[in-house]
Amino acid sequence: MNDDRDLILNRVKAALAPLKDRAALPEFAGDLAVVRKLISGTDLLAVFSERIALVNGRAVTAASDVVAQLRAGNWMHGYCDPVLWPGLAPHFGADFTVETEFDRTRIDDYAFGITRAAGGVAETGTIILTDASTSRRLGALTPWVHIAVLNRSEIFADLSQAVAALGDDPNVIWCTGSSSTADVEGILIRGVHGPGVQIALVTG
Repeated sequence: MNDDRDLILNRVKAALAPLKDRAALPEFAGDLAVVRKLISGTDLLAVFSERIALVNGRAVTAASDVVAQLRAGNWMHGYCDPVLWPGLAPHFGADFTVETEFDRTRIDDYAFGITRAAGGVAETGTIILTDASTSRRLGALTPWVHIAVLNRSEIFADLSQAVAALGDDPNVIWCTGSSSTADVEGILIRGVHGPGVQIALVTG
């Protein structure tokens, strides 16, 4: 398997090697200035909450709101990052089954997943997941409901600020709302490539 991977990557590198002159990056300074001017002086959490709602997500600031939504949807079995669970456990009743070890052989058992997020983008209502902050990537992407926990201080005004703050994590996932596609017959279907319900639990 590794030999095949190396073969493919070597062919890609060989194909790119002659391309020494790359196209210049587009100039976005003016557009970003407009966006930042619009957001400047506003409550980033309020903007984030508004924008995530526009992409069929939801931002809440209380764990009890998360529990209420899970119970309303009858999503009673899920996974939670073991670091987060001690703080969230008091809000969950005995009717919930919450595991702190994600068993990839039982992916279909988990109706919800609760993981840490690296941050959020107010401009687009985007939740940022990274390998460094997310305990189990499958726990964030395979359950029908994903609850991303982030601190209020981790909400960035726009994409460029978020990118600058992320450092050199090699794997970043940008989640803007719930997973959706209309590839087949133009019919909108949710939850095909990821969670059908996206919730941001903002703390701090």
